[in-house]
Amino acid sequence: MKIHEGFSGQRSVVVPQLILDIAATDRVLQSLHITAMGYYPKAANHYRTRREPIRDFVLIYCVDGEGWYEIAGKKHKVPTNSFFILPAGIPHAYGAATSSPWTIYWVHFQGILAPDYASSHYEVCRITPSQKSRICERNELFEEIFSSLDRGISSDSLRYASALFHHYLATLKYIPEYRGATGGGEQEDIIDATIHYLEENVEKSLTLEQMAEYAGFSPSYLSSIFKKRTGYAPLTYFNHLKIRQACRLLTDTGMKMNTICHKVGISDPYYFSRLFSKVIGMSPSEYRRRSEI
Repeated sequence: MKIHEGFSGQRSVVVPQLILDIAATDRVLQSLHITAMGYYPKAANHYRTRREPIRDFVLIYCVDGEGWYEIAGKKHKVPTNSFFILPAGIPHAYGAATSSPWTIYWVHFQGILAPDYASSHYEVCRITPSQKSRICERNELFEEIFSSLDRGISSDSLRYASALFHHYLATLKYIPEYRGATGGGEQEDIIDATIHYLEENVEKSLTLEQMAEYAGFSPSYLSSIFKKRTGYAPLTYFNHLKIRQACRLLTDTGMKMNTICHKVGISDPYYFSRLFSKVIGMSPSEYRRRSEI
C-alpha cells in the first residue's frame, strides 16, 4: 500500500530497468549504483509499506520534521537530523509523523558494496549540527548526484553518480573523519559558530530563541553582539543566507520555484518572492532570466 506522493516541491528520478540490466554487467556499477532517488519536503501523509521484499537498500535522511520506520515488528522514531538505511530483502514500512511531517532526502541503491555501507546503519543514526558538521556540503553533494542522473540516464552519468554516491555514503558512515577532513581545530568564536549553525540549517525555519539557545546566550544579548560583528540582526542575516542559496539554485539548477522555496526553508512562495525582491531588487523569475543571458 502506498499513499499518493504529491508534496509541494518534491523531486525524484528513477533509473529505467533496461539501464539497470546493463549496469549488472558493468564493473564499476556492479559495486554500487543508484536505482532511484529524490527529495520530499514537508511530506505530510507520506507512508509506504512493503510486504514483499525488494532488492534495493533504502536510505532516508531526515533533515527536518519527524518520521518513523518499522522493520522486523519493531517501530523506530526518526527525529530531525538523522538517517537510517533499510536492508534489502526484508519487508518494512515507513512514514512521516502526523504533527511534524519530515523533509527527507532518499536513495534506493544496490551493488556488491551496498551491504558494507549499510551495515551499522539499520538503526537511527543522528547527525547533530556542530561547528564542523558540513551538512550543507553533504546536501550539495546529493544535488550533484541528482543532477547527474536527471540530465539523462547514460552509462557515464550512472558511473559518475556511482562515484559521487560512494563519497556521499562515506560522509554518513565515517562522520568523524568527514568532519575532520577540512583540517584545523574547533572554532572558538561564538559568532563564527553561530553563523556556521545558520548555514547548516538554511533549509529550516529557525527562531531567534533557537539561535540563542545554540549560542548559549539570551536572545537580546546574541542580537546585540551578532549585529556588532556582522551589521545585521541574526534573523536578517539568516534570511540573507537563504536568499544567497536561492540565487545559487536559480542560477545553477533547473529546480522549480516551489522546490527552491522548500530548499531554503520558506514554505510560502509569496513570502519567498517578496523577501527575494526586497533583498535582490528583482523577482526570482527575473533573476533566473537574467542569469540565462
